[in-house]
Amino acid sequence: MSTRRLYQIVKTFLQYGLDEMVSPRLLPWYAKFARFSIFWLRNKHKDKPVEQRFRLAIESLGPVFIKFGQMLSTRRDLLPPNFADELALLQDRVTPFSGEEAKQLIIDAVGLDIFEQHFNDFDVTPLASASIAQVHTATLIEDEQQQDVVIKVLRPDIAKTIMADIKVMSLFAGVVARWLPDGKRLRPKEVVAEYKKTILDELDLNREAANAIQLKHNFSQGREYDNVLYVPEIHSEYSYKNVLVMERIYGIGVGEIDKLHSLNVDMELLAQRGVEVFFTQVFRDSFFHADMHPGNVFVDASTPDDPTWIAIDCGIVGTLNREDKRYLAENFVAFFNRDYRKVAQLHVDSGWVPSDTSVDEFEFAIRAVCEPIFNKPLSEISFGQVLVNLFNTARRFNMEVQPQLVLLQKTLLYIEGLGRQLYPQLDLWQTAKPFLENWVKEQMGVKAVFSKIKENLPFWNEKLPELPDLVYDYLKAGKDHHHKQSIMFEKMLNQQKAQQQKLLYGVFSTGLLVVSAILLTQNFVVLSTSAITLSVVFAFNAFKK
Repeated sequence: MSTRRLYQIVKTFLQYGLDEMVSPRLLPWYAKFARFSIFWLRNKHKDKPVEQRFRLAIESLGPVFIKFGQMLSTRRDLLPPNFADELALLQDRVTPFSGEEAKQLIIDAVGLDIFEQHFNDFDVTPLASASIAQVHTATLIEDEQQQDVVIKVLRPDIAKTIMADIKVMSLFAGVVARWLPDGKRLRPKEVVAEYKKTILDELDLNREAANAIQLKHNFSQGREYDNVLYVPEIHSEYSYKNVLVMERIYGIGVGEIDKLHSLNVDMELLAQRGVEVFFTQVFRDSFFHADMHPGNVFVDASTPDDPTWIAIDCGIVGTLNREDKRYLAENFVAFFNRDYRKVAQLHVDSGWVPSDTSVDEFEFAIRAVCEPIFNKPLSEISFGQVLVNLFNTARRFNMEVQPQLVLLQKTLLYIEGLGRQLYPQLDLWQTAKPFLENWVKEQMGVKAVFSKIKENLPFWNEKLPELPDLVYDYLKAGKDHHHKQSIMFEKMLNQQKAQQQKLLYGVFSTGLLVVSAILLTQNFVVLSTSAITLSVVFAFNAFKK
């Protein structure tokens, strides 16, 4: 399967003429020769511009490649505008499958009776079509009340295509890990394994429903930052592994910049809230939406001077454990404070670089990369060049890729890309710095100690009545253990004393044998006989002991 899929990928690239994007100067002689071979697959889309061919090739290869294109579409600082505009079509306008087939899949999941009783006005024309699923509009009827909803349906047989792509990626990962100099440090096998887990989770819409419910709870009314992010309501009673029913939202796509400007939306506040949404999810909740490309993010502009972000498609979420979160936050704060020494030391302490790394050299290398970008708005920062420089620094100091941070890195790229589009003058550092400083203070200050005590209070309340019994059992066990140790120690002393006696008798018997031999040589037969007799007695006693 993987070989067939690899052939399909290469064939697609050639038939769309993507090999023409590689300069002939960079090709080895045999590749140049192969281009003129009769076996070389020719470009079948010469009438289309290269950016359109690139998008069509990615789209035809399926969800794994489409998601790659979605991420690239947010990186307008890395791509020419025509490429970025073309790839933006991958966000929610992938070629759909049959609406009638989608309707039948929904009926098969929920049942014909429930579908006819609770759903009206189903539109067979999809509202949007993405790489793994597409959505259709309908009206949900419950208790004589109606609500506009969208129904998300997985593409049929999509799992087979994804598994084939994962096998190809695993094949490439094995080659990279074995043959490239940076293979071990990049940990491609672990990264592919992490990606496999993530994308397979996305194939279960029950999991997406649970993620959306959790994210909505995290930003629900009564909690801090509840006005910055809205998540649509999920109707879990009608949701299944391949079908998801949720509230329909009427926001403006975050990529519709001209429309947002025409409504006089406060773009600076919107961009700042985007940064708040990211850091709140990561550091407050340890639960973050990890697929925030423009097709999944909308804006509620009903109050232009108080805009709210709207997030859909929670199929991919990320989490961080306590240690990674703490190290990451301290790294961010140290970066914002330009404390590169601490950044270097944190990387060593966390195990992200080898323990024998020179902190002085690592500090200097980080300063050389990061210092030029401070106090600059996004419009003046080439993050592409920064990423290249950081990669070279990582390679120089043998810094391994952390698979658990891959989703976080991807999400940060999305957020930065969106911020660049919304408000290029945004100062990312000054926006995020106060938030992170407060978080670190809350996690490591006096308040954090009391919070920890409060968190563990139910456990101690439960164990408190058992405390006297536990103390008694411990003391009794300690007393018994001490008694056993005393007996064992006395036994060891007796054994040691017996060994010393054996050694003493052995020494005396050996000495007497030597003396008897000397006496025999001097014809002192009687004395010699006595010495031999005594030596035998000592030897016998030593053996007996």
